[in-house]
Amino acid sequence: MPVFHDSVADSRLALPPGCEERCPGCTHRRFTAAASEAQKMDWLRRRLAPWAEQLQPLATVAEAERWSYRRKVCLSVVWSDAAGWQFGLWRRDELIPIPDCPVHGGLIRALVHSLMKVLPLQPQFPLAFFVQSGAQATLIVKTHRVTSLDWLAELPWDALTAGGLEGLWLHRHPAAGRRLFARNGWQWLWGEPRSRDAFGLIYGPTAFQQLIPALYDRALATAEAFLAPTAASGIADLYCGIGASLMRWAAYDARVIGVELGGEAVDCARLNAPGAQILRGKCADRIPQLRDWAQQSAAPRLLYVNPPRTGLESEVLGWAVNEFRPERLAYLSCSAGTLSRDLSGLAGAGYAVEALHPYDFFPQTHHVETLALLRRIA
Repeated sequence: MPVFHDSVADSRLALPPGCEERCPGCTHRRFTAAASEAQKMDWLRRRLAPWAEQLQPLATVAEAERWSYRRKVCLSVVWSDAAGWQFGLWRRDELIPIPDCPVHGGLIRALVHSLMKVLPLQPQFPLAFFVQSGAQATLIVKTHRVTSLDWLAELPWDALTAGGLEGLWLHRHPAAGRRLFARNGWQWLWGEPRSRDAFGLIYGPTAFQQLIPALYDRALATAEAFLAPTAASGIADLYCGIGASLMRWAAYDARVIGVELGGEAVDCARLNAPGAQILRGKCADRIPQLRDWAQQSAAPRLLYVNPPRTGLESEVLGWAVNEFRPERLAYLSCSAGTLSRDLSGLAGAGYAVEALHPYDFFPQTHHVETLALLRRIA
């Protein structure tokens, strides 16, 4: 994780209303846009030092778009006899309430305030987490049974609908914690069970969505231009989510296979990219199926990966460089540390890094994502 010096922050910068100074979420809240960009680029240059010459300028958004951009959040929720329901983030052992967080979209703030007013008291309603994914919201309670949902009638549905809410869910999950979602215990409370994002893709309440659609579209377009798929291509898309990238490859009538762990994401990906073959499971566990698929795929072979922070599984990296051997590879990473590790492995197997494109998907924070473009040279 990046380490930042206090001297970079400017205490004279006024924070927007609702920004809680103690909140651990936005470490760059008192950085100017230029200072934040400089810190992120310095971090990438150090972590990706062997390929610093390939590092491109950081793709950012306009100043006005650096706030109110989050459409996906997970907030912890606690009950206080003195303050009622509080929605926020933990700082050590203290929950910092952030109901008016200016990074959150307006719908999130409106729904949080509405819920604070109408939810039953504990222990009748042991709410532990509030999760919002775009237009779908979920209340996670640590119980198998909720006795009454009468409070639903008190929510300002017209105003919430006008603000963009399309679905509300209850998830009964007594063991909720580091793992938020379980397979069972889901109850659809209101609205539609699925929505469409800025690209027209279908998604549900547990879907992962990249923030700032305009930047994500640029990243996908850059990957697409580099991979240059055709109808003759065989493209493997690993950690494919709901199919935003799959949809692009399938549009070329290429032979496409995707792998994704989340069941709901797989269901949505099959709707969003009907021309692609999609496997559910860990990518490492699906290597036998990937191997069978690859044997039927003629050149050129292409690979697109968007792994979690832990990076590529060692088995996946081994399959890619020793068996699949794609001509070109695009790797969208949310961790410069694991990206550096994986790029070293790819370089040792005959791949050259042609470009590293960083994207500021998380303004006001230290997080930065990088798209690596590699070509096989040996």
